[in-house]
Amino acid sequence: MNKLIWLLQAALFYMFTLFVAALPRSQSTRIGTTIGIFLYNVLRSRRTIAIENIGLALPYMMRHPSWTGRFETAEQIAKATFINLGISIVEVCRLYHGKGDDLINSMMVNGLENFQQARSKGTGVLCISGHCGNWELISLSFNKHLNENVWAIARKQNNPYLNTIVEKMRMGYGNKVIYSKAALRPILGVLKNKGVIGMLADQAVFADNGALIEFLGRKAWANKAPAIIARKTGVPIVPVFGYREHARHVLTFLPEYTLCGDHSEVGVVQDIQALSRQLEDFICAHPADWYWVHRRWKRAGDAL
Repeated sequence: MNKLIWLLQAALFYMFTLFVAALPRSQSTRIGTTIGIFLYNVLRSRRTIAIENIGLALPYMMRHPSWTGRFETAEQIAKATFINLGISIVEVCRLYHGKGDDLINSMMVNGLENFQQARSKGTGVLCISGHCGNWELISLSFNKHLNENVWAIARKQNNPYLNTIVEKMRMGYGNKVIYSKAALRPILGVLKNKGVIGMLADQAVFADNGALIEFLGRKAWANKAPAIIARKTGVPIVPVFGYREHARHVLTFLPEYTLCGDHSEVGVVQDIQALSRQLEDFICAHPADWYWVHRRWKRAGDAL
C-alpha cells in the first residue's frame, strides 16, 4: 500500500513541476507569490510556528545593528517568508526541468574572493550556510559562478520515488549529494580529495550532536559538525548566504572563519556560537529570507 501511495505522490509532484516549469519565466514571481499566499492561508500549523518564532525573536532583531526596519510585525515577516517559499517552489520546478540557467546567470555574487582565497590553500572547503533565500538554487549555482561542483548534505526523503525526483534536480547542474544519515565518513573523504562540501547547519539537533548556544535571543541547540570536521581535516570554513533582491538572487561569501584554537568542548561551542552569530546578522538584515517555519528552538529550554 505504501508503494502505491508513494508512486501517486511522486507522480503528482512530477506533474506539478512539469506544469509550473512550462509557465512563462516572466510570470514566475506572480505565480510564486500566489502559491506562497495560498500556503500561508492553508498551512495553519506552519504559519503559527513561524509567527510564534518570529514574535519571540523580533525584539532581539529590532535591537540588532543589521536590522533594516522593513517590517513591523511578526505576521508581516511570516507572510513575506511564505511568499519567498512560494517563489522558490516555482524556481525549483524550473531548475528540475533544466530551465534554471537564467536564474543562475542573473545572480549577483559578492565576496567571491573570500572563497577563492580559501580554495587557494590547496585543500577542500567547507561552505556553511542556512535555509536562506532559495537554498537549492544557491547550491546549484556553484558550478556556474565558482567553476566548482559541490557535495550537498541533504536529508533523504522517506518516499524513495520522490527522493529520486529531488535527487535528479540536485545533481542536474553538476552537484552531488551526501545523505545526512552516516554522512561523516563520506564528508571526510570528499574533503580529503580537496572537494567542496555545502552544509546547511541551522536546524535544531539533539544534545548528543549539538552545542547549546544563544540564537536570536534564546537558547538553541546547534550542530557541532562544522567545527569538528574543520578541526579534524584542517579545511577552511567559508560562510555563505543567499537572499532574494527583487527579481534576482544575491549570493554572498563571507571571509573564512578562523577557529578559536581551543580543541576542548568549550572551544567547539565557542566556534559554533560565532558561526551562528554570522547567521543572526544575515537574518536580521533579511528576515523574510530565512526558513522560520520549523521549531528551531525546541528542546533548548526557556528564552534567555
